[in-house]
Amino acid sequence: MKRGFICIALTCLMVTSLALASCSSSTTASTQTSVTTSASITSTAISTSVIAPTSSTSIVPVTTTATTTSTGNWWDSLGTPQYGGHLTITSTQDVAGFDAATGPGLFGIQQAYQERLFQDIWTENPSVYQYLTNWRPSDYVSGCLAQSWEFTDPSTLVFQLRQGIYWQNISPVNGREFTSDDIVWHWDRYLGLGDGFTTAIPYYASVAAYQQLISVTAIDEFTVAFKWKTTNPEYIMETMQGVGGEMCYEPREAVQLWGNLTDWHHAIGTGPFILTDFVDSSSVTLDKNPTYWGHDERYPQNQLPYINEIKILIIPNQATALAAVRTGKIDFIDGISIQSANGMQKTNPEISQLAVPASNCPSIDPRNDLKPYNDVRVREALQLALDLPSIAKNYYEGYADAFPSPITSRYEIGWAFQYSEWPADLQAQYAYNPTLAKQLLAQAGYPNGFNTDVVADAGGDIELLQIVQSYFAAINVNMSIQTMDSASWNSFVRGRKQDALAASANGFLGLSFEPTRQLQRLSTGYSTNWLAVSDPTFDAFLPQAMAVTSISTAKQIVRTMDQYVAQQHFIISLVQPSFFALTQPWLKGFNGQNFSLSGVSTGPLMLGFYGARFWIDSNIKSS
Repeated sequence: MKRGFICIALTCLMVTSLALASCSSSTTASTQTSVTTSASITSTAISTSVIAPTSSTSIVPVTTTATTTSTGNWWDSLGTPQYGGHLTITSTQDVAGFDAATGPGLFGIQQAYQERLFQDIWTENPSVYQYLTNWRPSDYVSGCLAQSWEFTDPSTLVFQLRQGIYWQNISPVNGREFTSDDIVWHWDRYLGLGDGFTTAIPYYASVAAYQQLISVTAIDEFTVAFKWKTTNPEYIMETMQGVGGEMCYEPREAVQLWGNLTDWHHAIGTGPFILTDFVDSSSVTLDKNPTYWGHDERYPQNQLPYINEIKILIIPNQATALAAVRTGKIDFIDGISIQSANGMQKTNPEISQLAVPASNCPSIDPRNDLKPYNDVRVREALQLALDLPSIAKNYYEGYADAFPSPITSRYEIGWAFQYSEWPADLQAQYAYNPTLAKQLLAQAGYPNGFNTDVVADAGGDIELLQIVQSYFAAINVNMSIQTMDSASWNSFVRGRKQDALAASANGFLGLSFEPTRQLQRLSTGYSTNWLAVSDPTFDAFLPQAMAVTSISTAKQIVRTMDQYVAQQHFIISLVQPSFFALTQPWLKGFNGQNFSLSGVSTGPLMLGFYGARFWIDSNIKSS
């Protein structure tokens, strides 16, 4: 559908659209892991599914529900893994660094050759849990460097490390075994906890989660204990499973020899791939580690990895990347819009397309401390001006949730205050009602509306903002759109230099990262609280959560926070869309897992884990 037509259609629909219809469903299923815990933790099994279109479309999402075969394993129908071949993917971002201790770089590069304590459960049936979101619930992680873990008391998490893990056979480590001392040294280096390190690295010193960590101690060669200030087991697990390169372990001998690992030639880890080449702003090459310790959990006799080489092409321009997909030069790409996916369907119907929910919901972010947005009636009026079902149906062609979102994504089952649970009066505050919107503006002292502006990240969806602009105009709120490049936008808006509205490439709602960390998003003075919310009720949520000792209690606090934010209209909600992942027919093993380097995804980016387990079907590729 042409974008211009969509804009015209939406403008017409503003007059005739009905009230917001709601729908939400979830299913639960049980799962088991080998992880042991001694803390009081209440688990909720989780099921997610690909978003289904709400209108007819030429895209049919690939099914991700695997069935159990006569042999008893759901994955038998996927075919037999093959060794060999090359995987080529693309990233919109260049590599910013190879040593996470110098600050966050392109996360995922480290995780191709270095490893973390945790990994996803490769044997988990996607009909139970699909790993679509950035956050992994504790029930759906297994051990990588860690064999098992337990809370010996509410603030102490003890890991038993897996034995028989060896550093890559590269000087100066030369293939020695990985031990508890490697864990301790890593955190001493990052947070200044010992081993001659007395101060934390500045970036990590500013991260609130790490300020909760008191000490890391080796109990024996393969047992290590983490002592925390907080007693919240979910917060502790979220921090330990974090998405950044700081969760990947580096060899101390290499740092001691070279001072840091910023030179890519010094990249060494325990992972399935070895970094063998890097061309700035062009490509990254990772070769198979022939002595890797890991085996395929589905086929325990198979040593990993299957693929001989991973090539990452740095292509900032998506149109250029899509052209390479069309010609078979790229095996996988994600973060693709419905319009581009439709185009690919026409030219290359053999390429698989999977609709995957975005990691957040676009939003319009008002300065809550300045007029007119310090009046909740004005914020509610802007929300009532938006016809969310029409945006979902017409702009996103049905590949979007047609209802507003709280801060927590609806895919975080058990944590989010789901729209279907909202009381009727709250749902009514988010239904399309321009008449009531005008009445609220009049009550707030703006009977004739007002002029305003939105500072927009040019890397975001400007056409969506133009649709919002037309809806606001219908209630006499005339919004001009000012665009900035991403770097300038970050400096301007995070510095609170905007005086009205802001909109970024990544919205403020429907967040699919660690749920208890979402409690600080609107805290007074928090770095990403560019809405300038300063609310005692909201500020109380995080300290309440830090004092709990069970996940069930932490869940309730997050849900209460979600409801409060929706009631206060701190943020103007749009709808949460899906993007598309495109895969060549010869790439096997992918079913929507969030692992990529697209720049759209901000998840765990476990390129090494998934890259080691994917395989190339040479018969399909040669044909």
